[in-house]
Amino acid sequence: MARSAIRQSLGAGSTPPPPPPPSGKKQKKKRGWFRKLVMWGIALAVLGAIFLGVAVAFTAQSIPSYEELKRSQSGQTILVRARDGTELFNMGPSYGKWVPMKNIPKVMPAAMTSVEDRRFYSHFGIDPLGLMRAVYVSVTSGKSMRATSTITQQLARNLFLNNSRTMTRKLNEAVWAMALETKFSKDEILELYLNKVYFGGGAYGIDAASRKFFGHAAEEITLPEAAIIAGLVKAPSHYSPTADEQAAVGRAKVVLQTMVENEAISSSEASSLDFAKVKFAPEGGKNSVRYFTDWALPQLDILVPENTDPIEVWTTLDPAMQDAATKSIVANVPKGAQGALVSMDRDGAILAMVGGTDYVTSNYNRATLAVRQPGSAFKLFVYLAALEAGYKPDDAVVDEPVTIDGWTPRNSGGTYAGQIDVRTAFAYSKNTVAAQLGNEVGFGAIAGVARRFGITTPVNTMPSMVLGSSEVRVIDLTRAFATVSAKGVPIDPYGIAKVVTTDGRTIYQRAAPSAQPIVPGYVIAGITDLLQTAVSVGTGHAAQIGRPVAGKTGTTSSNKDGWFLGFSSGITTGVWMGRDDAGPVPGLQGGTAPARAFAQFMKFAVAKRPVEKFDTDLKLPAWQLEPDDEAIMAAPSDYSFVDEEGNLIEPQQNQRPRPGDAPGRPEDGGLPPRAADEDFLNNATGGRDNGRDSVRVRRGDQPPQQGN
Repeated sequence: MARSAIRQSLGAGSTPPPPPPPSGKKQKKKRGWFRKLVMWGIALAVLGAIFLGVAVAFTAQSIPSYEELKRSQSGQTILVRARDGTELFNMGPSYGKWVPMKNIPKVMPAAMTSVEDRRFYSHFGIDPLGLMRAVYVSVTSGKSMRATSTITQQLARNLFLNNSRTMTRKLNEAVWAMALETKFSKDEILELYLNKVYFGGGAYGIDAASRKFFGHAAEEITLPEAAIIAGLVKAPSHYSPTADEQAAVGRAKVVLQTMVENEAISSSEASSLDFAKVKFAPEGGKNSVRYFTDWALPQLDILVPENTDPIEVWTTLDPAMQDAATKSIVANVPKGAQGALVSMDRDGAILAMVGGTDYVTSNYNRATLAVRQPGSAFKLFVYLAALEAGYKPDDAVVDEPVTIDGWTPRNSGGTYAGQIDVRTAFAYSKNTVAAQLGNEVGFGAIAGVARRFGITTPVNTMPSMVLGSSEVRVIDLTRAFATVSAKGVPIDPYGIAKVVTTDGRTIYQRAAPSAQPIVPGYVIAGITDLLQTAVSVGTGHAAQIGRPVAGKTGTTSSNKDGWFLGFSSGITTGVWMGRDDAGPVPGLQGGTAPARAFAQFMKFAVAKRPVEKFDTDLKLPAWQLEPDDEAIMAAPSDYSFVDEEGNLIEPQQNQRPRPGDAPGRPEDGGLPPRAADEDFLNNATGGRDNGRDSVRVRRGDQPPQQGN
């Protein structure tokens, strides 16, 4: 009731009276808290400053001397040398020579400080305004810190820290930067920075960058060149002149503008520059040598694992031969086609490797990576298997139409020579004879020979495999021919001979192999006989070089691939040509462009080597001697026989007639009766119809088809 009366007396539209002002006691309490907060803040700031000062002092004590910092390097330097010790190129960081501050053109530090740290000469290692801005952005946006560090901070990061974008790393960077400022002068810091900062392409320091991009020493840097180099620090890969010349020049113009704003140059100087007059150095190392090093150098991870010391890698590459190999491919490859070449010494050392016609256009290594059908070059393994099975170069074979399990091979040209010998069949690459030999010795046996001789790609066992339907690599097929050249000792291609540290310690040395021959000597003599004939009178006659050469051509259907592989005087070389899209190349055959490229290269490669004649004398084992050879050793009456129980019996006792046969039948030419008929012998010995990898053969019942 009392409250209602009060409201009525005040009126409906009246407002309550304002609260009484705070008492003096409360105001004093608030001022006390504020004072304490300020005092605590000052105390914490003082403690922080003391802590920071102590941290900087201790850090400064741990910083190496100036001379030690000059000698320090980031990353592993790999100097690649050729067979003769000449330098091929450097991999990893390249530092050039150290350039003292007094010898650096003034435009270079002016450009660098203008674009990277315009207050360099006034701050104490860190830029407080920039750091506060970075912290604010990081806290408010939740993103990592993206501040532009001072030159001193960048130097500290390069020398002592990593590139992570965390708050901890940023604080450490600030401490190290201030420590550097307490220990070295501004000019010393800038000299360290200019000689150590990364400019891309493996170049550390202005001398390495100047030599890489402009082909001269840092002492000769001009104003536009200094602007280009200074502009690289922000994004070395993006603004590199070798990657994008236009982007590099565009960034350089931004640098010039900052130099004008920083009063390092006048606006008229900047506007008068013509970047079109700047001469960029051609990018070194981008030639056919890189095909070889791209293949060889990754092997360092296996040969010298976990090594981080600067090293020199001595390779097997012969620079003169590499140049000759490149010229031979470029001069002979058909228009629109590619070419590849691998040449190796008798121990497997790679002397030359060409993976394509132009490394800059395409760094795809066709010598080691591409798999292509070898055509008739694969017959090397067919005839090796046949020689192992007992065939000899002089044995008679028949070149005639033949069908094997529904497949009918056809000779190039569609002609057939009838009865010829094995040597002639190989020299003229008779497909029908290769098919018959493959069927007789077994397609699985041929695949096994290919594996033994170094083919690493899958090999099918279909009848057409004898004509090279299974794809192979150039280096593998060349390796197989090199194994023949090495008298059957398996060859392992290699490109690194030794690895030494820059102080002279040998940390890897290739040991001489101690492998045994994988085929008998008479097989190597026989196949060498065939390969030599193929060059002297057969399909490979264009590969003649005026000294003994053994080799084989290969051509695939529709002229998609052309091969020639051969050896002379201990050097084995394989050449392939064709299109990357496996399209036909008009006129391409193994005996044309590839054979000519082989001859052009090999004439140079073997010029300083003695002429070596091939050993083609067949020294057959006793089990392969012909009956007439056995006859001259003893008369037939001198032979003895042993029955199943080991009892010695006379020769006439062994000539037992079959049941129902009369001795000396006229149809047998008056000879003693046969011990077994032909069907029985085939079943007992695993003849043509019973061999595991054989298929049935029909002669002359189908028209021939095109083959190689």
